[in-house]
Amino acid sequence: MPPPSPDAATTRLCEGLRLPEKVNGLSRRDTEPDSPLTAAWGSPAIALRCGVPRPAALTPASQLQTINGVDWFGQPADRPVTWTAVARQAYVEVTVPAKYAPPGDVLIEFGEAITATIPKKPEGQI
Repeated sequence: MPPPSPDAATTRLCEGLRLPEKVNGLSRRDTEPDSPLTAAWGSPAIALRCGVPRPAALTPASQLQTINGVDWFGQPADRPVTWTAVARQAYVEVTVPAKYAPPGDVLIEFGEAITATIPKKPEGQI
């Protein structure tokens, strides 16, 4: 899983994320290459990357799902597998394999870590 390469401020925010040891009942596992900006749980892996670029398809009119105070943008639009936490000072991407449907059951477990660590952007910014 390729780690993102954000600026220094975003890296600091991402390094502060206190991620759970278990997600959806699955234990955390190592990522290759090892990076403080990536994490994974289970097999097939639920994969997290913090500090990714803003999704190219994200627009002010994009449909978002709000779960536990975090706005998520899903791609592809018709059957999302990759979800990105948006409207925060760092984008957090979570890939949820179809095996773990519905994805909301997985995404809910990241809400507390994201809201406690990554501040919201000013109102109206995604």
